[in-house]
Amino acid sequence: MINQHYKAMLSGKSVIRELAEYATVRGRKIGYENVFDFSLGNPSVEVPADYNEAVIRRYQTMTSMDLHGYSPSLGNTQVREIVAGSLRRRFGIPYETRHIFMTSGAAGAIAHAVRAVTRPGDVVLTFAPFFPEYVPYVEGAGARLEVVPADTDKFQANIGAFLQMLTPDVQAVLMNTPNNPSGALWSEETLERIGEILRQKQREYGHDIFLISDEPYREIVFDGKKAPYPAAFYDNTLTCYSFSKSLSVPGERIGYVAVHPKATDADILAVIFGQISRGIGHNCPASTAQYGIADCIDQTSDLSVYETNMNLLYETLIDLGFTVTRPGGTFYIFPKCLEEDALIFCDKAKKYDLILVPSDNFGLPGYFRMAYCLDTDKVRRSLPVLRRFVETEYPGTLANNSCMQ
Repeated sequence: MINQHYKAMLSGKSVIRELAEYATVRGRKIGYENVFDFSLGNPSVEVPADYNEAVIRRYQTMTSMDLHGYSPSLGNTQVREIVAGSLRRRFGIPYETRHIFMTSGAAGAIAHAVRAVTRPGDVVLTFAPFFPEYVPYVEGAGARLEVVPADTDKFQANIGAFLQMLTPDVQAVLMNTPNNPSGALWSEETLERIGEILRQKQREYGHDIFLISDEPYREIVFDGKKAPYPAAFYDNTLTCYSFSKSLSVPGERIGYVAVHPKATDADILAVIFGQISRGIGHNCPASTAQYGIADCIDQTSDLSVYETNMNLLYETLIDLGFTVTRPGGTFYIFPKCLEEDALIFCDKAKKYDLILVPSDNFGLPGYFRMAYCLDTDKVRRSLPVLRRFVETEYPGTLANNSCMQ
């Protein structure tokens, strides 16, 4: 018999993917250049030339067995050593090869991290707004995801609600900065407070509470800033990373889990991840992708286009009367809708071929997400369409905004 759990999941398919599919179909009818698709966070900038050259060089110089044969279950040992060295240089934490486990992107990293530090029935806390796929990641491990309500003023962690919800049943906290969907960059003060609280609760409850830090947007930070590194504020941290955004290689599915060297069982957790792989069929990512990122470990694509796009959208949204927090990073912006129901708002936008993602599945109704990983020219061409949408569907908003100015 078909597994009914997965059959039931068909009725709750990813809204983001459904909207991206709609945009594709619509694009076939009117030309995709005329569809302003802000649905899918698919990196749009070019891969660094060095990455492509490194992969080609590997194909030309390595033996077939070395390049295409099975790599170790924990990932290529040389690549793990290079990743650990990069983290040591950048963040001053003494990672070694044994603390790194190579994965199929950040999704694979989170799947392993949650399984390693929870048992069926345990609670994992996360903070709204959050990436909707956290639900199947956590439920797939048999744990239960509970959501800390959002701080909608600055989209930092809602510390008061977090303290109330951090009960003895909580075995892990799953966080994401810079944040998808809000674009918020959590401050050092926020991370220090979370670390203090977790240390206090570990002592009070007498068990470990792991922080699972989801960081695929770590390199996309604006205004000349750098993202604070959560593991620097709390020892029991599992850092989940993907090169999809930094190197613009999402299709390569390559990332890692980095275990803080002072975490409980730090020296064996990567080996435990390898045992988890046996049960979920992960069996380590492609060797070519591992070699590619190893040769470009501290490089990124030219990510400046995302800040340009963000500023264009932010200024226009503010001018149109939207309430929106300026993103500190990522390639997402998260305005409040001009009416209570985000589904209705985003459905109206589709009439103008504006594809916006309603926020309900992000754990915060009444907002919408725009993924602006698009060509800047297309972002500019979207602005008069966005204005026409607001002027036609919500004329009172522009009038009210004019009065306030």
